[in-house]
Amino acid sequence: MIKALSRKIFRTNHLQIGEGNISGYVACFLAVLSCLGVLAFHFPEYLTTPELRKSYSVDFLRQLMFAALLLSGSLGLLNFVRNTNKRLGATAWFFILLAIMFGGPNVEVNEFASDTPYIGLDWFILDLLGSTLIFIVIEKLFPHRKDQKILRSEWRGDLNHFFVNHLIIGFVLLVTNHFVHYGFGWAVSSTIQGYIEQTPFVVQLFLIILVADLMQYWVHRAYHEIPLLWRFHGVHHSAKEMDWLAGSRQHILEILVTRSLVLTPIFVLGFSQQIISLYVIIVGLQAVFNHANVRVKFGWLKYVMVTPQFHHWHHASDKVAIDRNYAAHFSFLDYVFGTAVKGQKEWPQAYGVVGDYMPVGMLKQQIYPFKRTK
Repeated sequence: MIKALSRKIFRTNHLQIGEGNISGYVACFLAVLSCLGVLAFHFPEYLTTPELRKSYSVDFLRQLMFAALLLSGSLGLLNFVRNTNKRLGATAWFFILLAIMFGGPNVEVNEFASDTPYIGLDWFILDLLGSTLIFIVIEKLFPHRKDQKILRSEWRGDLNHFFVNHLIIGFVLLVTNHFVHYGFGWAVSSTIQGYIEQTPFVVQLFLIILVADLMQYWVHRAYHEIPLLWRFHGVHHSAKEMDWLAGSRQHILEILVTRSLVLTPIFVLGFSQQIISLYVIIVGLQAVFNHANVRVKFGWLKYVMVTPQFHHWHHASDKVAIDRNYAAHFSFLDYVFGTAVKGQKEWPQAYGVVGDYMPVGMLKQQIYPFKRTK
């Protein structure tokens, strides 16, 4: 029912300036995020991420929500005026009124327990808002495929992946923390950690990215070369159009396993929390950027660092690209280990899994690896 209602409200993917669809989508987007923000204000102990709470100001978020509601209301009215389809404007105003009815930006946030189970609703809101503002603009300024729509096919399913992946961040961190500390606590050496601690900041940053990428490379390669693991990783490769949202299409079990294994050497080597936090920001931005529908020339740097062109080849269904370009940060790893796509100055022709067998939709894709093959 929810899916059918969503398709009825957002029944067009056509976004043309002057027709009112763009204002309607933006109005709905801001109104829904504001409504979710009100929920987070009411239940911060259950809907916000402890690590993230330390990084933002509640007063700033109140001002941001007020501005979002004001802009959403204005664009919703514009949609009524410019568009014969009033559904988008009506939907936006429904969520605006709902947010205001439950307190809007004026909800009091009292003292609360910080050790309760939680889901990362605040992380979802802030990351989605920031990602859309940054990467949609970049994709429009430097597009690889100029005719690809912002609301391309299967965008709803990938947005659902994005939503779920952010909400389960608390569970992912809990599982990862237990795996790393209880599984590899024996490998910790105070001597090695002392050497790491004494190295310059820039060297530490390079080392943490290199160590993480070495682990990522071999884990990623295993997902491709071991059939059982490919059933899970194939979900990520099933996107037939690449953009900033496509990278969110991942199986939950793959997220748990990959993050646990990648964080293991980081924990054992004893990098500081400051370095780890910066690494998390870099890996997040690079992951989104490398999936984006962006064509930017990097010159000789493409042989050192992973670029959108390099990673797009990894997602290609072209024969020459199958099981190639595994690195997440440093492309030279693939050249060292002999798995780089060589001599490909252009871009791939097509994306997705060979045979296009993956079902459409987040829930079906999460179930698929467990289904019997004929």
